[in-house]
Amino acid sequence: MKDRLTAALKQSRADYTEIRVERTWSSTVAFRGPRLETATVSEDQGGFVRVLNRGCGWGIASFTSLDALPAMVERAHDLSRAVRLDEPIRLAETVPQVADVALDLDGDVRGVPLADKKRLLDAYNGAMLGVSDAVVDTQASYRDEIAEVWYANSEGAAVFQLRPEVVVSGVAIARRNGTIEKGLESIGLRKGWRSVQGFDDRFRETAQRAVDLLDAPRVRGGTYPVILDNELAGVFIHEAFGHLSEADFVYENPQAREMMTLGRRFGKPALNVGDHGAATGLRGTLPFDDEGTPTQDTPLIRDGILVGRLHSRETAAKLGERPTGNARAMSFRHAPIVRMTNTYISTPPGAERVGFTDLIRDIKLGVYACGAFGGQTMLESFSFTAGWGHMIRDGRVAELVKDVVLAGNLFQTLDRIDHIGGDFTWNEMGGGCGKGGQFPLPVTEGAPHVRIEEALVGGDVPS
Repeated sequence: MKDRLTAALKQSRADYTEIRVERTWSSTVAFRGPRLETATVSEDQGGFVRVLNRGCGWGIASFTSLDALPAMVERAHDLSRAVRLDEPIRLAETVPQVADVALDLDGDVRGVPLADKKRLLDAYNGAMLGVSDAVVDTQASYRDEIAEVWYANSEGAAVFQLRPEVVVSGVAIARRNGTIEKGLESIGLRKGWRSVQGFDDRFRETAQRAVDLLDAPRVRGGTYPVILDNELAGVFIHEAFGHLSEADFVYENPQAREMMTLGRRFGKPALNVGDHGAATGLRGTLPFDDEGTPTQDTPLIRDGILVGRLHSRETAAKLGERPTGNARAMSFRHAPIVRMTNTYISTPPGAERVGFTDLIRDIKLGVYACGAFGGQTMLESFSFTAGWGHMIRDGRVAELVKDVVLAGNLFQTLDRIDHIGGDFTWNEMGGGCGKGGQFPLPVTEGAPHVRIEEALVGGDVPS
């Protein structure tokens, strides 16, 4: 394969050429209630060519047959020459990488019979269905993938990566007297078959929570001290802040440029945020991004101050900064764009012994918001729906509540984070991130418990 890429690069007439070729094996199993809906195995192969000429735009071509590679290189050159730009595209300099990297397969899923994958998912689905007669429906899915990815460019980079991924997820739907509630569980890793064994209890707990929510009251709307659990804190920082850190959004949006000025204070000194594309075993982890740039741990907020952002080679050149290894593409059918990898809030130095009880001890009345069912962001405004919650009363976790929606201004909320726990975890969930028509890109979020001294919580309006 490398010889074919080298030959194609030599024939290119463009000033800069890069080629990415992928070969992917995947399988999928899905249940709806007790019924098996899907059990498939598939293979996919194709490539992507991107070229750049001085004073011109990108020329892009994708293909599904390697025999078409020479013609696609020529086509991409012609497309680039057809687009004239007043402001030339530049690429920040990087050291060309030459490497072969295979991530830990932890049980190669290609050697596991589809019947065994069905049996595993059937057990998890059955664990949810068996909780109660109130569980009236479930959705459960298993998906795995092994991708071989070759990347080469005309500067001398030549990288091969073996990328595994496996995701198991389930939704339990509970209903009683016209009230419907749901619970969601998912496990996603850049590993293999062994990494998704033994989670029956987690799926059972998810279904039980859906049943318990049927009798739970709605939270009373108002302003409270709020504790975010690890999952919701991670999703919050990804959605509300991480996308603002993607440098293509910054330079394309004057309002974002003004907001995201390096050196601006975003929070108290305890707040530290980053994006770690080289963390072990996570869904956002890759040794190299889809421009052949090594991934890294990129600080975004340090001691409450904005210190960095996420870059491709193009955005790094535009803003006079360094590439961070965040140019990612869903597949060979897409161009790489700036995307997060594994985004996190870290435990501040000295806070390792700060436990959950320490965070809630002095809260007379507050809300403990757990899990994440989704959210919306628009520049500095956000709204997030927790999976469930508990009231905090006199320093203790109290009754279960539902319909916990957090809303507010991002910068005000970040500044109101007054305590961060010492119990950092990576979420290791399935799902993915969407941007520019590319969804679901594998990502991970991580955080400890986070305390916000004051936040708006929607729910029942007090009379």
